[in-house]
Amino acid sequence: MKKYFGGVFIAFLIGFNANAQGLLNKSETVFTHQDTLRGSITKERAWWDLKSYHLDVKVDPKEKTIKGSNTVRYTVLTAYNKMQIDLQEPMQIYKVTQDGKELKFERDGNAFIIQLTAAQKVGETKEIVISFGGKPKEAVNPPWDGGITWKKDKNGKDFIASSCQGLGASVWWPNKDHMYDEVENMLISVNVPGHLTDVSNGRLQSVKKEKDGTKTFNWYVSNPINNYGVNINVGDYVNFSEKFKGEKGDLDCNYYVLSYNLAVAKEQFKDAPKMLKAFENWFGPYPFYEDSYKLVEAPYLGMEHQSSVTYGNGYKNGYLGRDLSGTGWGLKFDFIIIHESGHEWFANNITYKDIADMWVHESFTNYSESLFLEYYYGKDAAAEYIIGCRKGIKNDKPIIGNYDVNNEGSGDMYPKGASMLHMMRQIINDDVKWKSILRGLNSTFYHQTVTGKQIQDYINTQSGINFNRVYAQYLTTTQIPVFEYMFKDGSFGYHWTNCVAKFDMPVKVNLNGQDTWLKPTTEWKSEKTNNEDRKVIVDKDFYVTTSNIVE
Repeated sequence: MKKYFGGVFIAFLIGFNANAQGLLNKSETVFTHQDTLRGSITKERAWWDLKSYHLDVKVDPKEKTIKGSNTVRYTVLTAYNKMQIDLQEPMQIYKVTQDGKELKFERDGNAFIIQLTAAQKVGETKEIVISFGGKPKEAVNPPWDGGITWKKDKNGKDFIASSCQGLGASVWWPNKDHMYDEVENMLISVNVPGHLTDVSNGRLQSVKKEKDGTKTFNWYVSNPINNYGVNINVGDYVNFSEKFKGEKGDLDCNYYVLSYNLAVAKEQFKDAPKMLKAFENWFGPYPFYEDSYKLVEAPYLGMEHQSSVTYGNGYKNGYLGRDLSGTGWGLKFDFIIIHESGHEWFANNITYKDIADMWVHESFTNYSESLFLEYYYGKDAAAEYIIGCRKGIKNDKPIIGNYDVNNEGSGDMYPKGASMLHMMRQIINDDVKWKSILRGLNSTFYHQTVTGKQIQDYINTQSGINFNRVYAQYLTTTQIPVFEYMFKDGSFGYHWTNCVAKFDMPVKVNLNGQDTWLKPTTEWKSEKTNNEDRKVIVDKDFYVTTSNIVE
């Protein structure tokens, strides 16, 4: 269980009148009753604390169906008798039982409201069994527009996988589909045709040969896991493994790839232990030693499924062979191995409560790519990579989405969020402290769900610097701050414009040939200068623009 801190999420950051300045681009999306059911902590969710799942499913490739049951174990927090379980169209719940008695339920779109008949006593642990099935939504463009992918490999054998972040795990199995309450442990039983293998999260406990020629794979997850991180991967897999000597001892690493890709995978997947070494250095121990680390070939690009990271990058360095930064550094590593595995720390260990704060996952993980480079190639390489990735920033809408309606913000949470973190590191100007903050985040919020504000406050406290206006500028507006300056009568004047009220981010500049730190605000400041060169260059590590006001 991951506890929910407070009843209201804060969409706009402390004390800034950015809206009055017209800087906030509020979403014009009209949200529906279904968005609220999916994205808020309803009364039918709040009263019970999720403890465990046993998801037991049969995957039928011919019919493209999934059917089975989910046993939901929970503890009663407050007495109530209506429970919300989510399962999306066209999937169906057939029956719900508690204590052997069938329960009544009503469907409200993608939510089922179950009427419990037994007394729900505070502190008591109970369970319900949900029988379900159907043809789940097929993934259109996984992992972005997800669902279930039904494909064939080069040998004509079935190659199947789930991917459902944002869309929700309820696209294929019934669950409490809100991020605030993570299940504490989970048994995943997946029945597939006998010639295929299922790879899911956690550790493989057993494989049972059924009388009908199928096999059931039983996987156990001993750590808390978010719903979208639960996955099935079905294919003609072969396995190879190794042990990584990590900060907490031996970490079992298992790799599952299609049979004909074994040789190339053994070479390409050498990036996995390199990733573990770098990220344990920066972020602390891999968060799921008990459940192992797995890298699993999938019929789509890839996803950060906990302890079962999926891979479909074509066994190439870069992003499908391309360098997103345009600097050359992006071809030094396999993007999917590094990025999706980075999510084990930021997404699976530290998990957002509300997808509006998805930047907590993606900004830090995008930034982790540069830290991988820094570990092996140095700080200059890391900086060049981040700066190069800025070309992907669109400034189309705010990075923070709308709360309580399952709404994520701009995709700028990747490159722009990483640039924000990179700038904050420059301002802190203490690499030892910065590393302690990154590791401290993963220890302080170990296996927890969080709000974005909790992450912001932690960095403020540990750094001793109030970054609130930096967060407000880069997460809630689409404006790039302008460092506006002028030379006049032997003075150098400067201030910030195109920014939130009282924006006060320090900045490093080269002024007439000398590097110096300035502390601009939205009010004009001036300094004497006798140098006739009259040149100022803002350090390239800062994602800002400049404007010289000519006399």
